[in-house]
Amino acid sequence: MQTIRIEGLDKPVSRLIQGGDFFRENEYDMVCRVLDDFFAAGGNAIDTAHIYCGGESETTIGRWMRERGNREQVVILTKGAHHDRTGPRVNPQAIEHDLLTSLERLGTDYIDLYALHRDDPAVPVSVIVDALNEHIRAGRIRAIGGSNWTHARLQEANDYAAANGLVGFTFSSPNLSLAKANEPRWAGCVSTDSAAQEWHGRTRMPLLSWSSQAGGFFTGRFAPDRLEDKEMVRVYYSDDNWERLRRAEALGKEKGVTAIQIALAYVLNQPFPTAALVGARNAAELASCCQGADIRLTAEEVRWLEDPSYHR
Repeated sequence: MQTIRIEGLDKPVSRLIQGGDFFRENEYDMVCRVLDDFFAAGGNAIDTAHIYCGGESETTIGRWMRERGNREQVVILTKGAHHDRTGPRVNPQAIEHDLLTSLERLGTDYIDLYALHRDDPAVPVSVIVDALNEHIRAGRIRAIGGSNWTHARLQEANDYAAANGLVGFTFSSPNLSLAKANEPRWAGCVSTDSAAQEWHGRTRMPLLSWSSQAGGFFTGRFAPDRLEDKEMVRVYYSDDNWERLRRAEALGKEKGVTAIQIALAYVLNQPFPTAALVGARNAAELASCCQGADIRLTAEEVRWLEDPSYHR
């Protein structure tokens, strides 16, 4: 499996990152099967978060690493400072609380990739960068990033870090998918637009995309007259996305692959470093993802897929 490099981390990061948002303690055998298969396929990065499954995602990953004795081979991406029912929590106290809790659950003394799960534009970037750098100096974090941060805030944070001799953000984890979101899927979520893609191309900051396959939009389960899944209707149903689906199906037929594999290839064939968070739950889904990750698209094919007004 191909890898990318992220500044601050001395390990390569597999371009497929196994999502852990469905890992629960009472399904530990399933978690082991998913992770064992993923690592056997050449993957080495796992995505989780302080809030996933009430903390069970992190504890099951921690148990798996302990039993396999493979912590140094694993790249852990976890996230903290998600808002709660009282509102935003992007502050030094919440960051420290969530980070220390995640370290304990995972049974490790450092996180490879630590991302702030949400942003709070009311908090100056100086406060956030200063707090994260304290944990970097203490050895608790290797690299920092923003999940659901706009590229403008990332640039502001990195300008502050550079001006003050501090470590800045070295990765971003918004949504990037071939199906473009009509509106945020969840409150505070950020999807990559053309301006953000241009910024990533210019800065070369790695992008780790969540919901890289648009919640299964390209599986064939959805159609304009199938309205049962209200969230998918709200977020992804649009004329442009139906055209993108049609084009993914057509290009997939040309290449002998499926539309959802083309959608994954779209994420991994950007003109800047990318990785895709995937939610493979069984061997067939993992094999599909691995095959999709091997597809090479030309710049023209990428443009044709994403821009319904462009014709080859």
